[in-house]
Amino acid sequence: MDVSMWNELTDVFRKLNATYESAVKLGERKHGALVTVDMDSLSKILDEEQILIAKIQRLERQRGGILTKMAKDEPSITAETKMEEFIQLAPNFAIERELRDLHKTLSQLVAETIRLRDNNQLLAQGALDAVKYHLNRISGAAIEPTYSNKGGNMISHRKNFNYKA
Repeated sequence: MDVSMWNELTDVFRKLNATYESAVKLGERKHGALVTVDMDSLSKILDEEQILIAKIQRLERQRGGILTKMAKDEPSITAETKMEEFIQLAPNFAIERELRDLHKTLSQLVAETIRLRDNNQLLAQGALDAVKYHLNRISGAAIEPTYSNKGGNMISHRKNFNYKA
């Protein structure tokens, strides 16, 4: 395999790590915005999130393309080959060590991004539940869960508020 392809792969890993580091920082900012219910900040963060997601998708496509090209040059690489095994095929120890470190860091960053996403999702759901509670309190409506086979909620009092607002 061509050394330039290994360098290209290393470069993509560096860019992915930097992008995921940005995603972790953004997730932390989002957490703060959700806790303080800062809707202006949250709106800006969501816009930034979309840009980061697009960048990650582009870099992942690049990484996949490079790996596919490299797999064509090396018959021992199959779809089941793990990244750790693939990295051992690097042309020299320096590239192998750097890719191993970059891959380990990327795995940690992805795990942290997922953890933050899950926590933020819980916070967002809690905030929505609080808003729903206060809207119901203001309107005089009481929303109660039903225990039918379809589940859901039931309005037990006439609502005095337009929920389409």
